[in-house]
This record gives sequence, structure tokens and C-alpha cells, in this order.
Amino acid sequence: MPELPEVETARRGLLPHVAGRRVGHVRLRRPDLRWPIPREVEDLLPGQRIEAIRRRAKYLLLDTAAGSALLHLGMSGSLRVLPEDTAVRAHDHADIGLEGLDGAPDRVLRFNDPRRFGCLLWQAPGEVHPLLAGLGPEPLSDDFDGDYLFSRSRGRAAPVKTFLMDQAVVVGVGNIYAAEALFMAGISPLRPAGKVSRARYVALAEAVKAILAHAIARGGTTLRDFLSPDGAPGYFEQELLAYGRGGAPCPRCGRPMRQALVGQRASVWCGHCQR
Repeated sequence: MPELPEVETARRGLLPHVAGRRVGHVRLRRPDLRWPIPREVEDLLPGQRIEAIRRRAKYLLLDTAAGSALLHLGMSGSLRVLPEDTAVRAHDHADIGLEGLDGAPDRVLRFNDPRRFGCLLWQAPGEVHPLLAGLGPEPLSDDFDGDYLFSRSRGRAAPVKTFLMDQAVVVGVGNIYAAEALFMAGISPLRPAGKVSRARYVALAEAVKAILAHAIARGGTTLRDFLSPDGAPGYFEQELLAYGRGGAPCPRCGRPMRQALVGQRASVWCGHCQR
């Protein structure tokens, strides 16, 4: 599933093509994706100017005065800005028509999702959608640091990797980037969250910020189903030090990397370098 850097890459790629444009029409080719698509998307979005495109966790929000279209790419979803007459492909489930600016031709924001694990929902003005309620801070914000992690982890027996991937603790740190951050900080994913010291949480928070920022700069991690809005894959995969490298030599000490399920997710770490 695309993680925070992939979604942020999508947001940045879409921003110059979407923000400021007025929605001319909405065309839904099916009534649902993962959940039913609310009537407000068809009834309220047309005629509205898209004031901003935001990211919250792994969700994208198209903000208008009437409310916000809330999108999640799921495991296989993609968004493309295309000429309005572009032929419809299989799994092109929704179009948001975008009127041209300053004489530019009209475009369409097209949502393709073969597995239909994504969503297209609606958030009313001044409200927080239930899917966004209760989420933790953004990992690149000032609200997320080592002191915060230390205070939230007290008394927790769950593995620190499971704790770090809890969206109520911090959003957007999925399996790939949790593995990389723990490797950078030298912390075993198996260690109970409540047994990690404040100093080590400071190092972990700094590692999360550094890895996510670098992954965003590099375009995210190439996954089988993910492409950025311009069709280019991400490039961070070439630099992964832990994720997907079970049995390979540790980049630091050369010993074989260990692999096991942690919280039902494949986890790779160095038993020597990570304690």
C-alpha cells in the first residue's frame, strides 16, 4: 500500500494542475469503491473551485467552500490529470472535470483503482470525517518528537515497531519506513515499546523525519502498483537498507539480516546492530 511519501508525492504532483480550478462535472462509473460514494460528491462538488489539495495521513483532500472530497488510493489506486477526451480504461471509476484557467483546455482528474480498496468520500465544512478522527500527529510536524514518543509509549508491552505503526500514535509511518527508521536508530523492532529509553526515542523520531523527508524528495518508494501522477515511479526503493532484505548482509556489520512477522507484518532487522 502506498505510504506517506507516495501520497505526498501524488499531492505535490497534482497541486499545480488541480488547485484553483473549478469543477465542471463529476462522473461516477460505479456507486462505490471500498465504501459507497456519498451523493454529496456528485451533488455539491460541481461548480466549486478547488481551493487547496491537502494530505492528512495517507488521505488526500480537495478543499472547496462546499466541503472536501476525501480520497484514499488504497493498494492500487492512481490519480491522473488528463485531457477531457482521453479514452476510459478498465477500472477508471471516477472523473472530476477541471475547467481550464486563462484559456487552458479543460482537464479531468481520473481515479483508477483495479482492486477497489481506495475510497472517494465527503467531508462537510467545519467537520472532521470519522476516518480522520483520532489520528496522531503528522511525523514531519513539530508535534512529533522523541519526548512525544516516550510519553505515549509508557506502559506499552507491544513491540516498538507495532507502536510506531499505530495511526493513533503517529500517522503515515507504514511497514517500509518503520523498518528503515528502526534500523537507522539501532532499535530492534521486537523490543517492547515501554522499554525504549527517552534518548533512543529521540533518535527514532529523528530517523523517521529524516527518512520520510528523503523519501519524499526522491519520489517515494516504488511499489508494484504505484506510479506518481506524471507516470514516473519513485526511486527510494534503491536505497532501502532493511525492508525486504531478509537474509542479506547487514549494510553495517555484514551479518545476515533477520526476518520475522511482527504484528502480522514482515519485519527485517539486524540482530547485532539493533537492540
